[in-house]
Amino acid sequence: MQYPEIGTIEKLLATCLNQHSFGKIGVLVDSNTLEFCYPIVKNQLPNHSILEIPAGEKWKTLSTCEKIWEWMTTEGWDRHALLINLGGGVIGDMGGFAAAAYKRGIRFINVPTTLLSMVDASVGGKLGVDFQGFKNHIGFFKNPDAVLIDQNFLKTLPYRELRSGFAEVIKHALISNDDQREEIMKTDFPDLNWDELIKSSIQVKNKIVSEDPTEKGFRKVLNFGHTIGHAIESYRLDSENPLLHGEAIALGMLAETWLSVQKLNLAQEDADKVYNLIKTTYPEISISSDNLEKIVSLTVQDKKNKDGEVLCCLLTELGNPQYDVKINSAEVLEALRFIT
Repeated sequence: MQYPEIGTIEKLLATCLNQHSFGKIGVLVDSNTLEFCYPIVKNQLPNHSILEIPAGEKWKTLSTCEKIWEWMTTEGWDRHALLINLGGGVIGDMGGFAAAAYKRGIRFINVPTTLLSMVDASVGGKLGVDFQGFKNHIGFFKNPDAVLIDQNFLKTLPYRELRSGFAEVIKHALISNDDQREEIMKTDFPDLNWDELIKSSIQVKNKIVSEDPTEKGFRKVLNFGHTIGHAIESYRLDSENPLLHGEAIALGMLAETWLSVQKLNLAQEDADKVYNLIKTTYPEISISSDNLEKIVSLTVQDKKNKDGEVLCCLLTELGNPQYDVKINSAEVLEALRFIT
């Protein structure tokens, strides 16, 4: 697996593009990255075409992939083409999926422009789309040719998007012996050192993924907060006020920390540290007590499940996760009630 390269996008792109010759080059953007990020890289690229898709998780579907494949076909791309995915996790996941499927696979490069995609989606080679409301239901593993990280793109983000990505930084700190954990817990969000946090968070995920590239075992620890978090995200996806991915995962970590206390005897003192960190960082994020049963039902479709049983990653202590912990619907419901 290629470790993400960190630097200025001008130098990173030049180095990467000079390593190969490509029949065609295309850039996939959404409405946000077209306005704020594409102008930064436009003049660094040779002759290329561009496709804009709508921004947001709700467009991460096979229907959107069909438009991407139609664009590639109309442009006359062969298997020597290159797709540059310029955007956040949706663009990277879906663009990579489309590239890996087109003519059985063309090269693609990810240029993550959000904190979430830099520290999470940029590492691990997971590609996919949502299907019938279920997160990343269709997909596979394939690493991009390169991941190019320029932290200057963070300056283009609204505060809410930046804070959303921070949830994955928190997760990495809670499931590992990350030196940054204490720093995260004692420093106010606006005052954090992103340079160090991004490098540290990538190192955590890279180490885990290198040990288990296709999620057969240990890599499942990266799902802490995601079993319940994905269910919350899916439930709110079509509402008038959908949650961002990191916001839903923050709620998922609250619920799964509570479950860790109940099932694995996580020390209440440690749980309180997690509760305080998340509630301080995301004070207005919550779910209603209405229709909690619907969220519970969505956990049944989680990809980590086996033989009809919901499997979860919980904490025995901070920095010590345990995966494949069985949880039942009654326990999920109680955890949801705890965070409402």
